Amino acid sequence: MDDEFLRLWPQAASDHAHAIDWLIWSFTGMMAIFVVPVFVLTILFAIRYRKGTRVSRDHRPRGSMKVEMTWIVLPFIGSMIIYLVSARLYYEVKTPPADAMVIQVVAKQWMWKFQHPGGQREINTLHVPVGRPVRLNMISQDVIHSLYFPALRIKQDLLPGRYTALWFSATETGRYEAFCAEYCGTDHSKMLATLIVQSPQEYQRWLSQSGASESLAEQGEVLFRQFGCSGCHGPAAVAKAPTLEGLYGRRVALHDGTSVIADQAYIRDSILLPHKQLVAGYEPIMPSFSNVIDEEGVLRLTAYIQSLGEGEQGEPHADSPRNPPPEETAP
Repeated sequence: MDDEFLRLWPQAASDHAHAIDWLIWSFTGMMAIFVVPVFVLTILFAIRYRKGTRVSRDHRPRGSMKVEMTWIVLPFIGSMIIYLVSARLYYEVKTPPADAMVIQVVAKQWMWKFQHPGGQREINTLHVPVGRPVRLNMISQDVIHSLYFPALRIKQDLLPGRYTALWFSATETGRYEAFCAEYCGTDHSKMLATLIVQSPQEYQRWLSQSGASESLAEQGEVLFRQFGCSGCHGPAAVAKAPTLEGLYGRRVALHDGTSVIADQAYIRDSILLPHKQLVAGYEPIMPSFSNVIDEEGVLRLTAYIQSLGEGEQGEPHADSPRNPPPEETAP
């Protein structure tokens, strides 16, 4: 008989999955220690003190401080251990390593779209190398979806209009299933994906054979010129628009006196909702591209802008009031 048919627990393909299993079984065992005696004593008392038995039914209160303190202290210590371990696991799953490989994910009724940094694109299949941290930068194009990898014990919602992230490091090669864990419409049950974990050599071979001729940033540069963005934001532009070199990751001063870090969410809003966070010193003349470009295009444009240089967080951008653009020349 197939081993998969007899399996009562999903296969563990990451260190995080093993830690989650340990946490679940430890919590279950702790609950059994405190719940099973209650059920056993309930049954024994029901038999011993049933109607007609000759036993003492003296209801005068009797107790033991040692028993009561033990019953209080031990569950408290156990619950604190479970809390600390779960808090550590939550922090780890929400804090991807700085050197994690970033893969862009767009969810759409009813499919998963993955795009690698080198420009390789996949639908409902994700190739990753074993032993390397992978961060999924995710967004939904329509409704709320939820990407769930049972073998990795991780799950994260994908929201329209907002980026979310998920990271993992697979420790076992093989093919693993992924599901949409949030009801998203008629074909929700068919919104499946396959995670293929390969050795580093096999993964590099797959990348070379996938047929991508341009990286994600290079594809973004094509869109940048196709939509005429270079006419305002390019080095030789005559229009007065913020420069993009060194923008990503820097602090930008806004028209209302506040400031914001130019991260991926800020760039997305600047493309689709350009008047939402207007840069100080500039007029609201940029048109919205919300009905022109899709989420995949926004990701490519963001990758291109990021490739123009990243600044340190907290440093003002060249167009901030600390370094205002000259009036006689275009920024």
